[in-house]
Amino acid sequence: MPCLKKFSVLAVLVILITGNSFAQTVKVKKETARVKGENMEGYEVTLDGPYESIQEAFTKFLKTIGKVKQGDDGIVVNEPSVNGLAYKQPLLAVTKQKDKTGAAWIGFKSSDWPKEDAEKVSKELEKILKDFGVKFYRDQIQLQVDESTRASLAVDKQKQKLTNENKALNTKLEDNKREKLQLDKSLEANKLENETLLKKLEKNKHDQDSVSLAGDQIKKIVESHKERQRKVN
Repeated sequence: MPCLKKFSVLAVLVILITGNSFAQTVKVKKETARVKGENMEGYEVTLDGPYESIQEAFTKFLKTIGKVKQGDDGIVVNEPSVNGLAYKQPLLAVTKQKDKTGAAWIGFKSSDWPKEDAEKVSKELEKILKDFGVKFYRDQIQLQVDESTRASLAVDKQKQKLTNENKALNTKLEDNKREKLQLDKSLEANKLENETLLKKLEKNKHDQDSVSLAGDQIKKIVESHKERQRKVN
């Protein structure tokens, strides 16, 4: 069982280290996306991570820009604020699933925007998506940091538990040694007392035999005296 626990801890450490052994680079590119039945120009970033996590994070990120309205064919960001400037025209966004990864896209329908505003916002969209990609990776790494921290605390707790157990076992061991020493002394004293008692019993038996023998001799003398007494006339 201890070996299994040790293996589990090492396995967790390997996973945590492996998960943090590389750094992601966020690359944003111009890309076309089909939104509301039309192909629109915008910017896209492909991210390493579960699609559901990318989708959730992107929707949350867009809420910091404007009022988000999510539909089956994409996300509409109404009253967006870009680089400190508010606009009446909406931004459009979609998320895409790509094998084991996902992508986030943002753009707008240029025909709905004044030309000057469209040019300003278009220059900012790449930066916005870059910021999202960086935030996504940092948040994912933070989850790993939190997980590693919890694992570290769990290891520290287990280490403290084992340290306390070690102290308790050492205390019991010292108590056991003292008790054994006392028992050894008692055993030695008991052995000496046993030998003394055996000697006393042997002497007692010998004394009893001597007294019995003397008693028998005395009885014979008494009978002899009585016999002599009877013969007196």
